[in-house]
Amino acid sequence: MPQPTSPNVTEVTELSKKIISNVEQAIVGKRKQLVLSLVAWFSSGHILLEDVPGVAKTMLARALARSVGCKFKRVQCTPDLLPSDISGTSIFNQKSGEFEFRKGPLFTQLFLADEINRATPRTQAALLEAMAESRVTVDGTTYQLEAPFLVVATQNPVDHEGTFPLPEAQLDRFLMRFSLGYPSLEEELRMLELLQVQHPIDGLKPVATAQQLVACQTAVRHVHVDRLVREYILQIVHDTREHEDLALGASPRATIALFRCAQAMAAIRGRSFVQPDDVKRIVGPVMNHRIIVRPESRLRKVTAEKVMESILGEIAVPTVGEA
Repeated sequence: MPQPTSPNVTEVTELSKKIISNVEQAIVGKRKQLVLSLVAWFSSGHILLEDVPGVAKTMLARALARSVGCKFKRVQCTPDLLPSDISGTSIFNQKSGEFEFRKGPLFTQLFLADEINRATPRTQAALLEAMAESRVTVDGTTYQLEAPFLVVATQNPVDHEGTFPLPEAQLDRFLMRFSLGYPSLEEELRMLELLQVQHPIDGLKPVATAQQLVACQTAVRHVHVDRLVREYILQIVHDTREHEDLALGASPRATIALFRCAQAMAAIRGRSFVQPDDVKRIVGPVMNHRIIVRPESRLRKVTAEKVMESILGEIAVPTVGEA
């Protein structure tokens, strides 16, 4: 029986470097967030950016789409936004005497839902099928979305007025949640220099194709994950279900998310096998939004981040060699 060929992680690594270098022409000082974005995209997952307004959340999504030559559409979420405004609707054609489906902005490759927590829960839920299965069903007809399909949703902190916090079930659909944060003094000075004449994103050119990105998504699935690393991932998730400060632990979907993201992180870093360090690098963005801290623990200033740090600190890290 022929042995399966090893994944070509070199192509994944080189493509990652090209995309990151290209995006950094427009987005200054966000290397870590760029890597996490590629990890999510290579893992066929979706991203939730939670941060204050004006820190380049929208620009990051636009720059990623431009760098890969993907179709990009953006929807500004408001309380009066309807599900059909996103997915599309059927309109009666008087000439033909039939209903015709008009595709909504969701029919793209990179879809940006800006300020998703300002949309009503009904409209938020319109994204669920597209995120889970890369398809949309309208009036009983199912339409497949073009690969690679990525949803990037942004939201302001939930303590701002006029927002609808995402329910736990929908938060769990996002592979990662992370923030961009404020730039340093030097980074903001560099940003002003770049913006003096025009926004640098207007000059970004594609450095890869959508087909190359889809090939990378396939390649990372073949990155080797040793049994010890699998057990390490399982132990992390299992401990969230028994932690005294948590009312809700992580689901099996979180286990799969950690597994997939660790594969992508290893490939981006140039390896065809996963190390425990790859898991550590993505635990926070993958896990923090999937667990719920008990109210009494929140009063003691316990956060999801602190819980995950304590869980990681108590689990023995396995030693894994090259596959």
